[in-house]
Amino acid sequence: CSANETTDGSDTAVFFGLSGTGKTTLSADPNRTLLGDDEHGWSQNGIFNFEGGCYAKTIRLSREAEPEIYDASVRKGALLENVVIRADGTPDFDDGSLTENARSAYPLDFIPNASPTGTSGHPRNIVMLTADAFGVLPPIAKLTPSQAMYHFLSGYTAKVAGTEKGLKGVEATFSTCFGAPFMPRHPSVYGNMLRDLIARHGVNCWLVNTGWTGGKYGEGERMPIKATRALLETALDGSLADADMRIDPIFGFKVPLRLEGVDSAILDPRSTWADPDAYDEQAKALVQMFIDNFEKFESHVDPDVCEAAPALRAAAE
Repeated sequence: CSANETTDGSDTAVFFGLSGTGKTTLSADPNRTLLGDDEHGWSQNGIFNFEGGCYAKTIRLSREAEPEIYDASVRKGALLENVVIRADGTPDFDDGSLTENARSAYPLDFIPNASPTGTSGHPRNIVMLTADAFGVLPPIAKLTPSQAMYHFLSGYTAKVAGTEKGLKGVEATFSTCFGAPFMPRHPSVYGNMLRDLIARHGVNCWLVNTGWTGGKYGEGERMPIKATRALLETALDGSLADADMRIDPIFGFKVPLRLEGVDSAILDPRSTWADPDAYDEQAKALVQMFIDNFEKFESHVDPDVCEAAPALRAAAE
């Protein structure tokens, strides 16, 4: 997970997300102080970073869209991985001929507004990031503590062709706690810890989809980064919590109806598809993936967490 805070240190946010979900991009906000790109702990005193570096995806990286990450990646001392280098020695971040999974690694202090201590208080917001390549999830949703635990344990995102060798099309990925290989104890232990901390400190929880809108991968388009940033900004400053919301009929979480500066259509994924029936079929398939994946947790969590699962019946309507 990554983390940042307001410049006065009064408002901390934690971002959970797997590779390709925008964790590095969204936490490196020029208007907030970056605590760390990955590897954080949550103690009785607050959030602390224990990694000290950043590992950013660079495919189609530009100074216009991500100036802090771009400048850090072309700076002497950055390590580039799977990046094509031009004859003049400059990186070509638009060339994906080697792989879409091109990377840059650099020290945290390459980001101008990075925290010198990597520590902050208890978070006010937790953001769980997913890149839903099936085009089903809304761009942002407000979660209850039970829904937060459900999605934390699910750890859903989707991989697309080119991100891994041999992968074709779209493949759902469920990585428990957004980091399954690194969890020595049963995932429910970490899920319950997170839910208790959320309740104790009154944390707002959000699910943010940086994936596709208007159709699945290959048919729709990637979620506009400007819209994602605008929605996230209002979530972190507290104004989105007071916005008019609808209850998603499939996932049961709250989704804003409108936000100034954001196309309202993308807030309702079904309305962005040319064929609503095709959306319904894709939604049914994704719901079943969630249900099948969560079966292994059902005997380890409270009923309210199980009830936070998406409803196949509603998706079929």
